Amino acid sequence: MGWHMRLFLPLWSLAWSLCLPLILLYLWHRGRRDPRYIAHLAERFGSYCRPAPGAVWIHAVSLGELRSAIPIITGFLDRGEHLVITCFTPAGRAEAERVFASAITANRLQVVWVPLDLRWTYARFLRAFAPKMGLVMEVEIWPRMVFAARAASVPLLMCNAQYPAASLARDSRGLLRLRQSVMRGFAGALVKSDAQAARFASVGVQNIAVMGELRFDQPIPPTQVAAGQAARAQMGLAARPVYAFVSTIEGEDPVFIDTIQKIRRTDPDAFFVYVPRRPERFDAVAEALRNAGLTLHRRSVDLPNELSLECNFSPTIGQSDILLGDSLGEMYFYLAMADCVTVGGSFSPKGAHNISEALAMGKPVFTGPSVWTIEFPFTEAEAAGVARKCPDAPALAAALLDRAAHPGTDQITAFFASQSNADQRFFAALPDVLSGAQRR
Repeated sequence: MGWHMRLFLPLWSLAWSLCLPLILLYLWHRGRRDPRYIAHLAERFGSYCRPAPGAVWIHAVSLGELRSAIPIITGFLDRGEHLVITCFTPAGRAEAERVFASAITANRLQVVWVPLDLRWTYARFLRAFAPKMGLVMEVEIWPRMVFAARAASVPLLMCNAQYPAASLARDSRGLLRLRQSVMRGFAGALVKSDAQAARFASVGVQNIAVMGELRFDQPIPPTQVAAGQAARAQMGLAARPVYAFVSTIEGEDPVFIDTIQKIRRTDPDAFFVYVPRRPERFDAVAEALRNAGLTLHRRSVDLPNELSLECNFSPTIGQSDILLGDSLGEMYFYLAMADCVTVGGSFSPKGAHNISEALAMGKPVFTGPSVWTIEFPFTEAEAAGVARKCPDAPALAAALLDRAAHPGTDQITAFFASQSNADQRFFAALPDVLSGAQRR
């Protein structure tokens, strides 16, 4: 550890300690809308009811990271391992508890809050679980997490990692390049592509292996797919074009509403599925859609509580303009209804969200201009002709309406197959990466 990190870490801890009242206020504020934020609050300070030493630790900060981790979590369980999963958001935690309910019941897996990034909270966490290794999904760079694991001789690895060009350029401008110094504290990295490996190596990260993109290996729930197909038929949408806008975030709704209005003027038969990313936005998005003169039904109100092939979906839903997807964990239901998919975040500086789920369903993908967060695999998907980037609402509307130019299912399936099996490459590479971590 260099002198600048030895100086930085105490200052970092001091800043966190001074800001702790604000952090608690933030959690309380989020908890007013979603009480799960303040449930099990002691876990955020490293206190756990059922510590289980010797587990494999997987950190998946939120819903997207948890979903990407599902194939390797399943692989570890199949290999007889016990696991502890840490999350920061209720959406990620709820999905982990839902998907791995049987493993939790069998005491083979726990889901807890990740500790706040303080030295003493991580010391308590690492004493409680004494993990044999840690895997941080995507790129979560938390100084105390990294160096506490290092001090405890727990090999902490980046997993399914990428280093977007914009982030690399930003991090390289600082005099001390602190974020890159923290990255070098990881015991190794399993990354998405050769290009990503070169980027991490360029800033001094060692012990790197290429594994591909885990999001291409997520299991597809057949019940949701069947329910989505049944819903489309029963709602009278089988012969009508259905456009899905998914993982939309705050600030870009006006762009998508404008796109919807432009499509409706050209194609009055069009139907839309609109899925906001965060549950606290559901009511506000419903109001914005209605204020734009659009009629809608809400999944939480107008569809059965549990989705299945036996559900009855009212034809009156198809007589409105939009089905608002105000639920979590049902993305494949919404995707199964659609002909093409626009992925949110892409008309915001925050960057586009996951495109692999839509491609897994054989749906052509459209985004806005901000795709730096999904540089891989968007660059490859765009080159294969299965994803398209649009600069603004008029261009997006024109691209969506030009259905003759949309790629076919066979073309999308071929691309998807070329990107799959990252979980197998992960487990093949893991022994060498762990061996390299021990040598370090």
